[in-house]
Amino acid sequence: MMQISSFVDRFSEPQTLLMAKLGRELAAKGVNVINLSLGEPDFDTPQHIKDAAKKALDDGFTKYTPVAGFADLRAAVCHKLKRDNNLEYTPEQTLVSTGAKQSLANVILATINAGDEAVIPTPYWVTYSALVEMAQGVCKFVSCGIEDHFKITPAKLEAAITEKTRLFIFSSPCNPSGAVYSKEELAGLVEVFKKYPNITIVSDEIYEYINYVGKHESIAQFEAIREQVVLVNGFAKGFAMTGWRLGYIAAPVAMIKACEKIQGSFTSGTNSIAQKAAVTALLSDNTPSMEMVKAFHERRDFFIAELNKIEGFKTLVPEGAFYAFPDISYYFGKKDAQGNEVNNADDFALFLLNVAHVSGVSGAAFGNDQCIRFSYAASMEQISEAVQRIKTALATLS
Repeated sequence: MMQISSFVDRFSEPQTLLMAKLGRELAAKGVNVINLSLGEPDFDTPQHIKDAAKKALDDGFTKYTPVAGFADLRAAVCHKLKRDNNLEYTPEQTLVSTGAKQSLANVILATINAGDEAVIPTPYWVTYSALVEMAQGVCKFVSCGIEDHFKITPAKLEAAITEKTRLFIFSSPCNPSGAVYSKEELAGLVEVFKKYPNITIVSDEIYEYINYVGKHESIAQFEAIREQVVLVNGFAKGFAMTGWRLGYIAAPVAMIKACEKIQGSFTSGTNSIAQKAAVTALLSDNTPSMEMVKAFHERRDFFIAELNKIEGFKTLVPEGAFYAFPDISYYFGKKDAQGNEVNNADDFALFLLNVAHVSGVSGAAFGNDQCIRFSYAASMEQISEAVQRIKTALATLS
């Protein structure tokens, strides 16, 4: 019998992908399922970026690429960081990977030894914990509920740090809550991190452009902790380039070299054509992305207003990304028409899938079992229909 390593048992299948799979299985049976489970823009990649990819193909960029990425793309990343974030990085302080997920994997594997602790404020993106567990690290979750606007405070951060802490990882704008950290809030965290120079701070900024409250603020702007920060970003969300699989980090050279070594043994350099298209994405007019964000903003306003009309829902207005994360604990203990009880967020998500035919993701996947995540990266027509289905389904619970 074939033996499977214990590595596979250290982490769970992402519930975001699991719910999408269950939704597809139901749809295959002829059921009209509205999928609000995956974080994927429903827009096409802007035409000028696609044209750049076609040109790269015609120009013969079909060979292996440098592990760390093409020089012109690394330079374009530095240009973007200076233009958008007023951050000074050199190309040697950047590395391009096959998606921001691989960027995160590289950094965590380069940081965590067995038994090291990673502080992760909840709710958090599901992959953070899985990667720490792969590296045989210990996840130290810090609960940040709706009363905290789903953001960690300096006091909670300080209380979570021990002599074993090696990593802190968070996202702003946040997946799944849509929370956005202000400069003042980040400054408060920086005052704590200054005391612990051995902690690596991973700042996931993949939703940077999808921000409804003003200028994006990066924790990398604070010089006092700059050498501790690894900035993670990519092209999937802001440029509707999910299938292109392209992400990058900006970090101290020692981290870049470590990640390059790891990546060289996993995938080597990422896709040549995607990289050339990414140069155009970073250096060209960003109007198509901003138009996309405008549409997300309109959907957010409509969706949140409608969700808050549903009895028992408590929903904060997300400041970024494209997710609603309502507290639905009001419905725990209620039963469906067959007498099945909704005991938790997992049950709630499955109830909506099977009865309302609306796919969301249980908040338990993100470290908050009181909530459910819905993506509003869907058409206004789908969002409107989903709300009506949810209302109708919930009315059957007693």
